[in-house]
Amino acid sequence: MASGQMPAPGVGTPHLVVDGVEKRFGGVVAVDNVSVTVLQGEIRSIIGPNGAGKTSFLNTISGFYRPEKGTIRFEGRDITQARPSEIAEAGIARTFQNIALFAGMTVLDNLMLGRHVHMRAGILSSVLYWGRAQKEELAHRARVEEILEFLELQDIRKQFTAALSYGMRKRVELGRALALEPKLLLLDEPMGGMNQSEKEDMARFVQDVNKKFGTTVVLIEHDMAVVMDISDNVSVFDRGRKIAEGSPAEVQRNPVVIEAYLGAGHAPREAA
Repeated sequence: MASGQMPAPGVGTPHLVVDGVEKRFGGVVAVDNVSVTVLQGEIRSIIGPNGAGKTSFLNTISGFYRPEKGTIRFEGRDITQARPSEIAEAGIARTFQNIALFAGMTVLDNLMLGRHVHMRAGILSSVLYWGRAQKEELAHRARVEEILEFLELQDIRKQFTAALSYGMRKRVELGRALALEPKLLLLDEPMGGMNQSEKEDMARFVQDVNKKFGTTVVLIEHDMAVVMDISDNVSVFDRGRKIAEGSPAEVQRNPVVIEAYLGAGHAPREAA
């Protein structure tokens, strides 16, 4: 699909539309006039070499960076200048390349924190544990228990996250993002630093989130085998620009991608 082009009827509904976004840091252009349309219910992977602007791109969507140019629309609403809290309330959640959990809290408590955008009881009723606050607490706890079961975290629910393996902490961070009940999930290298077994588990969870919950997923990933296996479409970045886009098969064969991302003479699946 060409940059900014709307999908043909029946292909899918645009869920996230990024149009001509630019983000600069002094004289460095981290995101350079990038346009991406993500369809409702798809898994979109973003690939490219280190320093290509992938994380900066996610940061503009989630509100951590504000672009100097361009617009970002989610479900038709302009969120270009929205605060991260407003974007979370709109239904966008994310994980981070560097795990951002509270190490001194249990797995259960970290997931409960992810419910904060849905908590509506006033501070007085929350402090005194009256009425609606008590009902809310029970409802949020029930939802978190469902996520723990979905991600197969029941056995470690009372453990402190600091004591967990790296791969399990990545899974807990996914759980905390899911606790927001997002419509759009942004994942920044969810398989980074994992062994093969952990990668397979995470890939399965990402696919299940997409299929069972209908959640649209945008992920940055370096493992090309994972990208080719789970993605509906792939956007390729290099030096802040989007240089290619299409199905995994199309991207895999694209000589521009092979040259920029992998180096001439290499096949895409050789990258890790």
